[in-house]
Amino acid sequence: MKLRTMNKTDCIFVAGHKGLVGSAIVRKLKEQGYTNILTATRQECDLTDSNQVKLFFETNRIDYVFDAAARVGGIHANDAYSAEFIYQNTMIQTNLIHWSYKYFVKKFVFLGSVCIYPKYAETPVKEESILSGELEPTNEAYAIAKIHGIEMLKMYNKQYGFKGVSLMPSNLYGPGDNFHPENGHVIPALMTKFSNAGDVVTCWGDGTPMREFTYVDDLADACMFAVEHYDNAELINVGSGQDVSIFHLAHKIAALTGFTGKIEWDTNRPNGTPKRPLDYSKITAKGWKPKYDLDTGLAKAYEWFKENKK
Repeated sequence: MKLRTMNKTDCIFVAGHKGLVGSAIVRKLKEQGYTNILTATRQECDLTDSNQVKLFFETNRIDYVFDAAARVGGIHANDAYSAEFIYQNTMIQTNLIHWSYKYFVKKFVFLGSVCIYPKYAETPVKEESILSGELEPTNEAYAIAKIHGIEMLKMYNKQYGFKGVSLMPSNLYGPGDNFHPENGHVIPALMTKFSNAGDVVTCWGDGTPMREFTYVDDLADACMFAVEHYDNAELINVGSGQDVSIFHLAHKIAALTGFTGKIEWDTNRPNGTPKRPLDYSKITAKGWKPKYDLDTGLAKAYEWFKENKK
């Protein structure tokens, strides 16, 4: 049963509109004919500053919020900048959830990540696994911040009846990603490394970890679906159903970029979580399903990278 349908003229605030997820949500909204999409750069509204966020909500009569604003990065960035990750992400989501409630937002869509789940959670990982074990140390700061956001939205729903939903996607990739070779996630970082390489590319770990990747436009589609199917701060997984080892992923991307040199593995670097596919049967049971397989998504992401790299 559909709980609420967004009107085409409703004011929809996409926080983090320049990032991977936010830009995909904006594309999806425009594609579906929404005409009142609100965005803000950091200069226009610093989301870590409660007073600025309050003023932003006072000034704009916002109906829906998609919270795609976050400090994100790969293993290296998460590990090296853990204090910044936990502070910035906690402040952003705290301000957005609180002032959305205070200024009568109809529904709040919170975006997290598979990394909220314990390192050794039973796979495929169900939503009920949250807070059931220790986190992966290399992204613990980001995970704790996101868990706080999930729980905050739940408590605002419990005490105040504030409507929302939390979506936890598997590893994401696609247009608008961070393609920095050190600070980006694995897919965009490898695209940059292989594109700029000489004869050898060194990858972190031993290549054995398995990862499930979801093309970001599929997540944007799931966001639109979730607005109309969830109300009570439910935690919902979003996945692709495709698991691939980092070893095979590296070779896929090498072939895509035309790299013909040698791939070496630095086993002194961390592997991260060994395997973490998601059980996303809750959302598929309501009728949603992904549209992009890994090969199609990688090709589209690489085309965007070639057209936009500096």
